[in-house]
Amino acid sequence: MTEKLETVIPGNGVHIHLVPGKKFKTVSITAKFRAPLSRDTITKRALLPYVLQQGTLTYPDRSAMQAKLDELYGAVLSVDSSKKGNNHIITIRLETANQKFISDEASIMDEAVNLLKEVIFHPISENEAFLPSVVDREKSTLQQKMNSIVDDKMRYANMRLIDKMCSNERYGLHVQGYEDDLKSITAENLYAYYQSVLKTDQLDIYVSGDFESGVMEEKIKSEFERDRDWDSKEAMAEPDSEKQSGGPNEMIETQEIQQAKLHFGYRTHITYADSDYAALHVFNGLFGGFPSSKLFINVREKNSLAYYAASKFESHKGLLFVFSGIAPEDYGQAREIIEKQLEAMKNGDFTEEEMTNTKALIINQLLETMDDSRGLIELLYQQVVADTELSPLDLVEGIKNVSKEDVVNAANKCDLDTIYLLTSKGGASSE
Repeated sequence: MTEKLETVIPGNGVHIHLVPGKKFKTVSITAKFRAPLSRDTITKRALLPYVLQQGTLTYPDRSAMQAKLDELYGAVLSVDSSKKGNNHIITIRLETANQKFISDEASIMDEAVNLLKEVIFHPISENEAFLPSVVDREKSTLQQKMNSIVDDKMRYANMRLIDKMCSNERYGLHVQGYEDDLKSITAENLYAYYQSVLKTDQLDIYVSGDFESGVMEEKIKSEFERDRDWDSKEAMAEPDSEKQSGGPNEMIETQEIQQAKLHFGYRTHITYADSDYAALHVFNGLFGGFPSSKLFINVREKNSLAYYAASKFESHKGLLFVFSGIAPEDYGQAREIIEKQLEAMKNGDFTEEEMTNTKALIINQLLETMDDSRGLIELLYQQVVADTELSPLDLVEGIKNVSKEDVVNAANKCDLDTIYLLTSKGGASSE
């Protein structure tokens, strides 16, 4: 029986997750809104959290907001938009000092909870619209973020790989949205979308740190009530049907670059909710997750064919990505050696010692993440997205028990779907 890391209290349209921990010197309150990825709303959804953090009815602009955060002993408000599988997640996070370490400040948690409530439920608005100046400014910032991806060749290559691999799937949507949508987004229609988010998204609120659980539960319940109860499956994104492929797709693009980006996309057919998820972790660690892995040792070090070579997996969509930076003229040889590393994994070409060392690295990585309040919340939230009960500590135990046969089975589930190469002109020869 593993240690219980959180207490979950459903109700009032909000699922409250209390994550007590005396090791944390701050208290973090994190709100996570979840809805299925949708082309119709993705750009509005990418924009929304950045508008929300610009001001509330009580603190109507950025300077007033910052003054209040400073008053709360340097509290930090942060937002982001991300995708997990076919889900689009909005995160709004407030981290503040623990009042136990501050004399004569018994109200600091009340004020922090109230401030986050204002950001979520009472953003600065007028006549059923956000302030046009705020929306225009954040649209401009979002456009800059979109444009910056082209300059980051590794991010660009991964985006283009997913464009090709998931062209007719929700996961293929760009989480930062689309420039073509920005002109049509107004202060009025963004506010209307915000109202629909409040009504239809699943909302989970995590509180982590050293606090009195009973007091915090009542505080969150009273401040974050929504107008209805609902089934947690209501906001879940349905999985796409399994894509059938007659063989790997290949996509080659050219730009004026010195270092080519060679990326592979595989379908693992394993997600967080599956019994062999721990085996996927160990497989990835051996294959390309660490400097001791096959990709790093054989592609980069032994054959000097890559400036870097690594892999990572997506837990809720069942995808595995390989990233490498190569000389343009080495495409054919690098591709062949990368593919050989997966074949070696499928054939069980790794030792028990390598497995033991890799497990230790993965477990240490997980435990380090759990020592960070933000990291622990992200790990716990995996269960919500997957609609399953597999806590981080359960996962650690699962990894300890993975056998060589389990790893080989996970490797053999991986199907190569797409190869993407971003190279210089004349650099794509496979000869």
